[in-house]
Amino acid sequence: MAAHEDLPIPVFSSLEPVYGGGSLLEEAEVRFEAIKSKFQDFFGRHPDVFARSPGRVNLIGEHIDYEGYSVLPMAIRQDTIIAIGKRDAAESPKVLRIANVNEKYEMCTYPADPDQDIDLKNHKWGHYFICGYKGFHEFSKLKGVDVGESVGLDVLVDGTVPTGSGLSSSAAFVCSATIAIMAAFGTNFPKKELAQLTCECERHIGTQSGGMDQAISIMAKPGFAELIDFNPIRASDVQLPAGGTFVICHSLAESQKAVTAATNYNNRVVECRLAAILLAIKLGMEPKEAVSKVKTLSDVEDLCVAFAGDHGSSDPVLAVKELLNEEPYTAEEIEKITEEDLPSVLGNSASSLDVLKAAKNFKLFQRASHVYSEAKRVHAFRDSVLSDLSDDEKLKKLGDLMNESHYSCSVLYECSCPELEELVKTCRDNGALGARLTGAGWGGCAVALVKESIVPQFILNVKESFYQSRIEKGVINNNELGLYIFASKPSSGAAIFKF
Repeated sequence: MAAHEDLPIPVFSSLEPVYGGGSLLEEAEVRFEAIKSKFQDFFGRHPDVFARSPGRVNLIGEHIDYEGYSVLPMAIRQDTIIAIGKRDAAESPKVLRIANVNEKYEMCTYPADPDQDIDLKNHKWGHYFICGYKGFHEFSKLKGVDVGESVGLDVLVDGTVPTGSGLSSSAAFVCSATIAIMAAFGTNFPKKELAQLTCECERHIGTQSGGMDQAISIMAKPGFAELIDFNPIRASDVQLPAGGTFVICHSLAESQKAVTAATNYNNRVVECRLAAILLAIKLGMEPKEAVSKVKTLSDVEDLCVAFAGDHGSSDPVLAVKELLNEEPYTAEEIEKITEEDLPSVLGNSASSLDVLKAAKNFKLFQRASHVYSEAKRVHAFRDSVLSDLSDDEKLKKLGDLMNESHYSCSVLYECSCPELEELVKTCRDNGALGARLTGAGWGGCAVALVKESIVPQFILNVKESFYQSRIEKGVINNNELGLYIFASKPSSGAAIFKF
């Protein structure tokens, strides 16, 4: 039997395999009918095919996927659905018309040219679709798949993953776009290839994404979290212990990853790379070799572990403590060690140059300490799940690991914010076994591990302690609360629907 990640995206003729039965299925049926009739309103015909990809919540393993380390997310039921129809080759003009069910997003029109550049200085929501469009065509060419000449496409998007929430609305959008385009052109590729492709697609929008979000969105299975390994991408099922539920709560601070990339997300990617290069040089590698070969902290982990071994330990953090300064480094101090200037160390890539322009200094010790310790927590999390402990003991252990992870994200990686700190504390004060920020941070959501028996009471208490004052100030409406705090079991991954 083929491994799960070697299979293509499943194609269904009914919603049940993805949305289950009961009220969730009824809700999905109403939603698909509404999308179909909206598509008719916009484009005067029915869509050919639908694709969906879910958002995700990362349970543990934050900001380490782009360093080559395994992470442990699960898919949530909120998703992005894309309805798509190809126009006749004879129909002109050959354009991509991208509409949204949500009226706050205006229709975007682009040429049907896969080689077009994305205007990053002028950020439009439709750019995420173009990421998928460009990626699909590049990949098909690479695979020698002939998708015929460019034709116009009509596209309608409906997303229920809250944007800026750290639940990966952008990856859900890029994955469903890529899969919808693929289905419209009558092809289907293995999941692991699509996970890799969609990760590269999102780089067209200027974030140096690590691949976790795309991998879980495409590979998730209902009822399981997934341990995702990279290079090559693999997913292993992790069955969470009975009696626990994850509750996801939005801090109401929006995290605009693409907009703040230079000072936040991409800044950390650059700091990790510089930390890895400095460690390599201090552990005996020639500066020139380190600059050309070392891209991530996982590239120098073996050297760090060997160093730790000489000091009676196996923990790579020991090398970080001994070899990197706790004080922030200036660009000049790093250039002295690398023996070349930072722009060329970073390959003069546009996103890295933006980081260098914005950065005052670089906290290499803190970033490397977080990455190595967080990578260990991911495996400790999975080992706890597989251990002989009782379910209650397992849940307690998982909660402790989540709390340690939050501390590391907050203090060493500095990707939290005041709202997240307040929310995480509120969750713990109201009985969560563990709570942490999830996703890129700087806003967005926290995830709390809660005993199933207290979930309704927990949600009520958090509503009162955290959300009530914000409702009174008019930040959100009382009737929207279900979007901002909800319990979730692991949900299913990407799918294609042909009715």
